[in-house]
Amino acid sequence: MHEGGFLFQAFVYLTAAVVSVPVAKKLGLGSVLGYLIAGVIIGPFVLGLVGSEGQNVMQFAEFGIIMMLFLIGLELKPAMIWKLKGSILGMGGIQVTATALLLMAIALFFGLQWQTALALGLVLALSSTAIVLQTLHEKGLMQTDGGQNSFSVLLFQDIAIIPILAILPLLATGHAPSHSAHGDGSHAGGATWIDGLPIWGQTMAVLGVVAGIVLAGKYLINPSFRFIAKTRLRELFTAAALLLVIAITILMGKVGLSPALGAFIAGVVLAQSEYRHELEANIEPFKGLLLGLFFISVGASIDFDIIASKPAMILELVAALLILKFLVLAGIGRLFRMSFDNTMLFALALAEGGEFAFVLFSFGLNNGVFEASLVNPLIAVVALSMAATPLLVLLNEKLVQPRFGTREREKKAPDMIDKKHRVIIAGFGTVGSTVGRFMQANDEEAIYLDIDPDNVDLLRKMGLRVFYGDASRADLLQAAGAAEAELLIIAVDNAEKAVEIAETARKYFPHLEIIAQTSGWEESFELIDTGVKNIYLGTLDSALRIGSEALSRLGHRKYHVVRAMRTFRKYEERYLHELAEMKHDKKELIRATKQRIGDLEQLMLKEREELHKDKDLGWDASGHMADENHMRS
Repeated sequence: MHEGGFLFQAFVYLTAAVVSVPVAKKLGLGSVLGYLIAGVIIGPFVLGLVGSEGQNVMQFAEFGIIMMLFLIGLELKPAMIWKLKGSILGMGGIQVTATALLLMAIALFFGLQWQTALALGLVLALSSTAIVLQTLHEKGLMQTDGGQNSFSVLLFQDIAIIPILAILPLLATGHAPSHSAHGDGSHAGGATWIDGLPIWGQTMAVLGVVAGIVLAGKYLINPSFRFIAKTRLRELFTAAALLLVIAITILMGKVGLSPALGAFIAGVVLAQSEYRHELEANIEPFKGLLLGLFFISVGASIDFDIIASKPAMILELVAALLILKFLVLAGIGRLFRMSFDNTMLFALALAEGGEFAFVLFSFGLNNGVFEASLVNPLIAVVALSMAATPLLVLLNEKLVQPRFGTREREKKAPDMIDKKHRVIIAGFGTVGSTVGRFMQANDEEAIYLDIDPDNVDLLRKMGLRVFYGDASRADLLQAAGAAEAELLIIAVDNAEKAVEIAETARKYFPHLEIIAQTSGWEESFELIDTGVKNIYLGTLDSALRIGSEALSRLGHRKYHVVRAMRTFRKYEERYLHELAEMKHDKKELIRATKQRIGDLEQLMLKEREELHKDKDLGWDASGHMADENHMRS
């Protein structure tokens, strides 16, 4: 223990998080990799600011995983879990079984006993729930097929921990067992309520506890939270939320189940509760902090002495584990007809070892299943593979998908477009669909192009005439009738793709008038460089409408507000083109921006003074005309 005790440890861990995560995010590495790197730096093998107490911190931090699964359960409903049953049982079952058997075969080849080989295969078949889900959530990939299937497999793995814990003691190879505490202390060590019961009795006890959680969630927890909510003490509600998760953790541990699984079940039960969002808001900060602590602890626990003593062997084992699991997962992805993009995400995200390997290795070691000489290097292998996961997902995002991901989609030939209209809309997301529906309501049809085949299929099922194809290709624009069309509306979300579409249209169809929606200045400047004049910032209209509504509710006259909104918009759109000419000179751009902010304020002030000269001019705050004749003049 370092000088300063608990407070010093807290200072070190919090400093590491606050410094490392923003730097990692700035470098595009993501928060998880930032936490892991911070753990390595403050660990015993670099700065040595934390030492042997790191294992105790790890046990505490693993509670963050339990909270995470509780929150995930809150976001899902039983109907959705039932919908995912195929991928949970199918993909999860195949992944755990196939990976365990392959690893067992390799271990047997290297001379291990079959019991040890099987135990090793089962432990290393698991992946890191914490790292995978946090990384996917952070990158917004949870709703993709790859993200959903990754979650299904992880859920199956959490369920599989229960039989694995039951099987491991049966695979002891003669070493003296020990009954000391293990891992998180909840499901790997200590006496449980069901010790000594026959198998059928243990099964009934487990089912009874799960049924009890379901019934309590439906008939007891909601009334309790309703009573607590009446106190209007937020800290009491927070305490109750934490108490709920802790109680479930202890209860599940007492019947030998995974606390993470119990927390997930409780979350699913409460998914339809009226207190769901309040529970989520209260637990989220604790979950984030504890998960960060967990990732730092993983980084600090990597034993660089073992790595330094046998670096080639350790790295070879890490590579072998990642490659073998990647191949199994990629095969499952193709078997279940996932697209190339989602298969790569699925396989790379789940290729690592899992945090429960630390618990299971310790449990197996103390029950005579493993020897320390085997476990110690494998713990380092698992930790390194976990640390590599955010990096693998990042490489997939930055290198693999841009080069190979689009090829899968390009294999599908663009749709044959049998109609031609005066307007072509590229991108049928939120903006493109709204523009299209507005035009259609005014008797003006358009051709819709979208590069996402899944989106196109979905929209086709809804009865919308959307065509698959990359609008940056001249031949597709030609097929869509660009030669005869009058207007091209670019409403894609990808800034680079928007510029490509504009460049193609300007080059091959210069007569087309282009209207483009952008998400920011940088994208706007690039489109201006291609010759696009009609550019609309996606957030400008929404922001002005919100600002106008706020002024109206504060008593400002409707006419004054509408006039000010039009002036502001006209000024912003006009000077966007002027600022584009200065985009390469950052100092001049900042100076000009400040100048225009001041100019706009002066212009608005002058206009407001002119309008106030005649108090009867314009609409009142309710929207009625005060001087219609004056307005017409």
